[in-house]
Amino acid sequence: MQPASRTRSKVVTLLQWTPPNCRYDPERVPPFTIWLNLLFSAALFTVANLYYNQPVLDKIAEDFNVSFEKASTVASLMQAGYAIGLFFICPIGDWLRPRPLILVMSSQALSMICGITTVTPQLAIPIIGGQVPPNRRASAVQIGVSGILLGSLLGRLLSGVSANYGHWRTIYWVALGLQYLLLALLYSLMPDYPSRAPEGKTYFHMLYSTVRMTFTEPLLLQVCIQSYCVSAVFSAFWTTLTFHLASPPYEYNSLQIGLFGLIGIIAIVLGPFYGRIFMDKFVPWFSAFVGETFALVGVIISTFTGNLTVAGPIIEAIAIDMGTQTSQTANRVAAFGIDSTAMNRVNSAFVVCGFLGQMSGAAIGNKLYADGGWTWVGGATIGLMGLALVVLFLRGPWEKGWVGWHGGWAIRAKVDES
Repeated sequence: MQPASRTRSKVVTLLQWTPPNCRYDPERVPPFTIWLNLLFSAALFTVANLYYNQPVLDKIAEDFNVSFEKASTVASLMQAGYAIGLFFICPIGDWLRPRPLILVMSSQALSMICGITTVTPQLAIPIIGGQVPPNRRASAVQIGVSGILLGSLLGRLLSGVSANYGHWRTIYWVALGLQYLLLALLYSLMPDYPSRAPEGKTYFHMLYSTVRMTFTEPLLLQVCIQSYCVSAVFSAFWTTLTFHLASPPYEYNSLQIGLFGLIGIIAIVLGPFYGRIFMDKFVPWFSAFVGETFALVGVIISTFTGNLTVAGPIIEAIAIDMGTQTSQTANRVAAFGIDSTAMNRVNSAFVVCGFLGQMSGAAIGNKLYADGGWTWVGGATIGLMGLALVVLFLRGPWEKGWVGWHGGWAIRAKVDES
């Protein structure tokens, strides 16, 4: 056996071994405590890998002597790689035990600095959704989504700070150390939950069923379209914001642009409390409506004031971060109710659509910004958020079919006894 093969074999064996405190015993199922919820939320920080480039796109353009529009393809390619990983890797979370899969993905992200293997967050979210009772699912998933937002926020912040006081490449060495730390925590503390899917299924069946469910489950298709639209708005705003703040009349440096990301701390802090106090008590449809409407109002305000005062982009940042978090959490919780044995596949379809939206939003946003500036980008994002609301209203909160409002208008959550 070649040395490289022996090394790989040892790594695989090490990742497959489970510490005694993490071994699963069906007679004594480990409780899903708040600390375990926070551990998975920390793992979601891996998503920061996708956002380190955003505050330094102007530095990348300068370093490689290319235009802003060319440099922005870095963000688009990262989102494309992530979407590929989501479709081809995440569905097998229903087929394999999640622990070794998450550990492999976390370790692979150390050597492959690309979006394809940065799928640990989307393997952890279905575990959270599956281990808590339905009446607590929204708040538990909200804690996890806050971890994703924290990753994107700190990714932008750390990237901006490192570029301002050093070289823009420094942040990727920092990311390497953080990835090692997260891998060690997961290896030591993550329970070895069993697979949820029926036995006898193959990898290709998992991929096929992911696509099939997207087009045969009305609720899943509805939330996937909303995820695409909302994510496109989010990405178009944050990608073009870098160029907008670096240009007249603002001309901010990388540190100032990175600090702008701290606005998102509002959504991160309030999200779990909002989930417990509000989202657990109402149907996901209503929470999605509140989130998307809030985001739309912020986009409209910023579109018409963003060239005059920095207050416009600040308002939009708050509205988009809070609105997107609320909408995406609500729609994900709704989708998890489709099939308890297919949560990873449902989540994969949902997030693939979301990151296709982010990829499209980054590409379209930068093209529109280059051609018409901030107002053109705002017009497109208003249209996309409006489309998300139209799709939401095509099906009522209790509708089982493709279109309609059968089951009533009630927005209070109730236990499904079926």
